[in-house]
Amino acid sequence: MNRRDLILFTAVLLLGALPLVGEPYTMRLGTFACMYAVMAVSWNVIGGMAGYPSFATAAFFGLGAYAGGVLLAKGAALAVAIAFAGALAFGGAMLLGAVLLRLRGHYFAIASLAVAEVLRELTNTATDLTGGGMGLNIPLDTASTVGVAGEASFFFLAMWGLLLLTLVVVVAVERSKLGFGLTCIRQNESAADMIGVNATLYKSLAFALSGVFVAMAGTLYAGWVHYIEPPDVYDILFSVKPIVMALLGGMGSTTGAVLGAFAFLGIEEIVWRNYLQVHTGVLGFLVVVLLLFLPNGIVSIGRRLKMLGARNV
Repeated sequence: MNRRDLILFTAVLLLGALPLVGEPYTMRLGTFACMYAVMAVSWNVIGGMAGYPSFATAAFFGLGAYAGGVLLAKGAALAVAIAFAGALAFGGAMLLGAVLLRLRGHYFAIASLAVAEVLRELTNTATDLTGGGMGLNIPLDTASTVGVAGEASFFFLAMWGLLLLTLVVVVAVERSKLGFGLTCIRQNESAADMIGVNATLYKSLAFALSGVFVAMAGTLYAGWVHYIEPPDVYDILFSVKPIVMALLGGMGSTTGAVLGAFAFLGIEEIVWRNYLQVHTGVLGFLVVVLLLFLPNGIVSIGRRLKMLGARNV
């Protein structure tokens, strides 16, 4: 583990102490921060490591929210629902990836974007199971046993634990044969095939890894908010935001993905509070400005400061 990874894990571990000092509102922000980080780190596997611009994050999130939410509504334990959603997303992504990942560039991006719309329509039509357009109520009444503050802390710690798990797996992948193969595919897929990299298998695994933890986060989100509907969990912004977060933090960097997620949430919260009527436009403008002045993301700030210091010597 290098120095950057050590700092990252230390910072995330310290974040786990938030329930000791946080209020319910702080817990809410912390939960969203961890959820956003899970999405950004997961997207970075297929988008940053493999170089395939996936817009399927909303599809995985919605699939996990409904797959786990249906089980929760039927009385299943939260852990069982999360595991089922993750397994379903992983298996589905492996099969789907073997087909979609034959496309490249904007063709793959458009195809991956369509997955969420297909799942949204299927969810709308399966009214007996999902509630369709009326939404799905999830009677996971944790507040009655631990109180509102306790429920806020519980879901924060659950999402925080999922973020830790995501980081452990993704950092391990970065340093594995799979990570090396994905880097080769990003740089030159044809050359990767020539040196023996099974590009179809590696890309499918990357696509599956980009979805499994997002689907688990979707189940946690469903249990947390107690009610979901297709426009909410299949929102296209769930596909766009992780890409912006990864770009904001530093494309291809796991540390950058986490930093970008936290920074994006901070900007989003400030803009939402002060510019409610035009928050989307203001948020987009600020993100574009940051990307223009920091084309290599937040992780490049340290390198820029070192270069500036070297020039001044």
